[in-house]
Amino acid sequence: MALAISLIVTVLEILNGFLNTDPELLKMAKTFHANKWQILTKIVIPANIPTFLNSLKVNIGLSLVGVISGEFLVSKAGLGYLIVYGGQVFQLDLVMTSVIILSIVAAIMYQGVVILGKLVKR
Repeated sequence: MALAISLIVTVLEILNGFLNTDPELLKMAKTFHANKWQILTKIVIPANIPTFLNSLKVNIGLSLVGVISGEFLVSKAGLGYLIVYGGQVFQLDLVMTSVIILSIVAAIMYQGVVILGKLVKR
């Protein structure tokens, strides 16, 4: 479920980044007789590293939503199950604890992507 939700957004965002690569750089590379592989590895991918990182940041939230919604439907354990079960038996502490755990996990993953972005920019 998480893959299905985040894959479409990722493909569209990265395609948009590739299509918006600076046409002057592409024209210059073609002028110097660069082949398609060289254009991809030397111009298009390095120009789209911020797009990749932004896509990762968006996919953190989307993937967690996909996992939790999958657990809502078919799981017998997990945070999604605790949210549904807590709602059914009126135990707000289970629901809120699960939401807080999800928030902490999302924040840690997001900060991991931010740190990765700082390392890549060096």
